[in-house]
Amino acid sequence: MSLFLRLGVGFVLLLGLCWGSASLSAWFQTRDTINELFDTQLLLFARRLITLDLTAPERAALPKNKSLLRHHRGDQDDDALAFAIFTRDGRPVLNDGENGRRLPFDAEAQGFHDGQLTDDDDAWRFVWLTTPDGQHRIVVGQEWEYRDDMAQALVQSSILPWLIALPLMLLLLLGLVWHELRPLKRITQLLAQRAPDDDAPLNAGRVPQEVKPLTEALNGLFSRIGAMVQRERRFTADAAHELRSPLAALRVQSEVVQLAADDAAMRQHALQQLDAGIQRATRLVDQLLALSRAEADDARGAFQPVDLQRLLQTALAEQLPHADRASVALRLESRAEPVIQGHPLLLSLLVRNLLDNAIRYTPEGSEVRIVLESRSLCVEDNGKGLSEAEMQRLGERFWRPPGQEKSGSGLGLSIVRNVAQLHGMRLSFSQRQGGGLLVALRW
Repeated sequence: MSLFLRLGVGFVLLLGLCWGSASLSAWFQTRDTINELFDTQLLLFARRLITLDLTAPERAALPKNKSLLRHHRGDQDDDALAFAIFTRDGRPVLNDGENGRRLPFDAEAQGFHDGQLTDDDDAWRFVWLTTPDGQHRIVVGQEWEYRDDMAQALVQSSILPWLIALPLMLLLLLGLVWHELRPLKRITQLLAQRAPDDDAPLNAGRVPQEVKPLTEALNGLFSRIGAMVQRERRFTADAAHELRSPLAALRVQSEVVQLAADDAAMRQHALQQLDAGIQRATRLVDQLLALSRAEADDARGAFQPVDLQRLLQTALAEQLPHADRASVALRLESRAEPVIQGHPLLLSLLVRNLLDNAIRYTPEGSEVRIVLESRSLCVEDNGKGLSEAEMQRLGERFWRPPGQEKSGSGLGLSIVRNVAQLHGMRLSFSQRQGGGLLVALRW
């Protein structure tokens, strides 16, 4: 069911329930009020009868009809009241000449009682009083049906206008709901017309305060999807650009192997070059995938406590064969054992790239020094160093300082920069005293 239909059905049910409850409450309250009013009228009329001279009832100024009960502002129903006066022993003295003749005598009743007329099944309300001298009993009665009819008439007169207004009120409420739901319909139309690659914020115009969080959430989703699409496009473009040269080199070496069928030395050299090219291409693909993962915004969802000292020890153990082949010593100085919130795999990737970069560009016979403190991590090498302008460009994608003899793709420090940024770390490059590069991470 649509929201509009559900609200419409809900309004009908709520209005019906409220109107029914109000009508029932009004009926009981009005009936109670009418009963109090008529009970007061019965009592006042009975007290008025007590003031009559009952020693000579034939001279009492009391008409045989109910003109006493008529008012100058309208006629009272002749059946509204009935009365009768009895002696103490139950002998009739005076009545209204109509229903009063059938009022039953009760020698013990006093005050208000319910009962019936003689030879009648209708319910009546009676009030019994005894004259001050105790010689006469006065009873005044009224039919319950008359009271109920009066209460019903009053309730109908007060509720009927609301009953007539209910359909109009319901139509106005449905029209208001229809109008207030227009922003949702407009958002639906905008989303239906939106291009798949459109990451522009959704402009739905003026929307209610309750709908605004929805549009803000949608705009945030579009922004994240746009960033993800841009990363994928950038990854595809970078991979296509950077893999073109290694693949071309592999093809050339493969052709050399085929041509050097009789030259074992040339074939062996070509196979070595082919193997080195495969390793470079594999490393490049690994770095591209790592860079794509480091740029992903959802990596924060996998953060957990990471022991940096243990992570460094593991990374050093993995890089030790590489350092031995390059005749480079690795030295770890741990001055603290910090535990930070981070992504274990990405932090391992950061440390591995820092160590790989330092080992790659450090001369043989020197050392790479790693210093771990409570709020920082530093990696120092003994390379030839870089100029200030070159250090400003460190960390750019696919950028390598000119004149480098070592092979590489220029992605290692880019990965470091992106992982550091994801973890809220500050990455800095500086010249080391005596030559070499100092890479510092602080958090």
